[in-house]
Amino acid sequence: MPSSVMPTPRQKDGHPTPTAVSAVGLRKSYSEKIVLDGIDLRIPAGSVFSLLGPNGAGKTTVVKILSTLITADAGAAHVGGHDLAAAPQAVRAAIGVTGQFSAVDGLITGEENMLLMADLHHLPKAEGRRVTAELLARLDLTEAARKPASTYSGGMKRRLDIAMTLVGNPRIIFLDEPTTGLDPRSRHNMWQIIRELVSDGVTVFLTTQYLEEADELADRIALLNDGKIVAEGTAEELKRLIPGGHIRLRFTDPAAYQSAASALREVTRDDDALTLQIPSDGTQRELRSILDWLDSLGIEADELTVHTPDLDDVFFALTSSSQTKENVR
Repeated sequence: MPSSVMPTPRQKDGHPTPTAVSAVGLRKSYSEKIVLDGIDLRIPAGSVFSLLGPNGAGKTTVVKILSTLITADAGAAHVGGHDLAAAPQAVRAAIGVTGQFSAVDGLITGEENMLLMADLHHLPKAEGRRVTAELLARLDLTEAARKPASTYSGGMKRRLDIAMTLVGNPRIIFLDEPTTGLDPRSRHNMWQIIRELVSDGVTVFLTTQYLEEADELADRIALLNDGKIVAEGTAEELKRLIPGGHIRLRFTDPAAYQSAASALREVTRDDDALTLQIPSDGTQRELRSILDWLDSLGIEADELTVHTPDLDDVFFALTSSSQTKENVR
């Protein structure tokens, strides 16, 4: 679903949801290489937007442009209601950014990292200490607060990164591959933190290579490939873009297998494994119809599994790079 036809999100009272980030025609090149080739975005406030793509797709470049770290060659953008080109300082005051590599200073304690960030935001000493204590508690870092950050695990460093980002109370946060390199438990902990931020009204712009992560967290997902957004929508909308759903029947009795294969139309056979694959949209009605048909013939499958397209299928169908499967995790 191209962004140009994306419906305007609306609140419960029918009024349009405020836009946290918008961009039209963003372009960026380095020498002869086109990194972004006309990117359009519109992200409602208080939502999670995920930019999905393989290494080198341009995800980090988008974040750097929208967070004022680099300038676009062409296009326009507004972040937090501020024009990116005309009011970069106002944009910086409205946002927080956490990169895929930790910005934590390992030579000082977690608490000292936080207090340093409070000083950078010009908070009064007492206010800085209060905010530091609250955020360390919120991110479950109180016990480790006075230990050198170099002793923290990867997940703890990433949580400290988030805490430091929150010192300025940003309403828009850019998380550039925040769970890269984390173990599954730490990744799930980070997901919960992101959900809590959004429940407080924060807008999260999330870039990721992890398809499961985008599926789990994002209200809307844009798929970036070769500098262009090739699809955008909710996870369910994207999954409906491609075919590939099927029901798989496995038999142990060769006679039952042959009977089913003869009775069912549009079936893909695997005579060695005694399995049949039937195209299906995965609905209960269609599944029940197939089972009723087999039952009427006195045929019973030993195993039935349903496969519906997931984001992996969408990704591989809509990206053209031969290296995509190697790059995406």
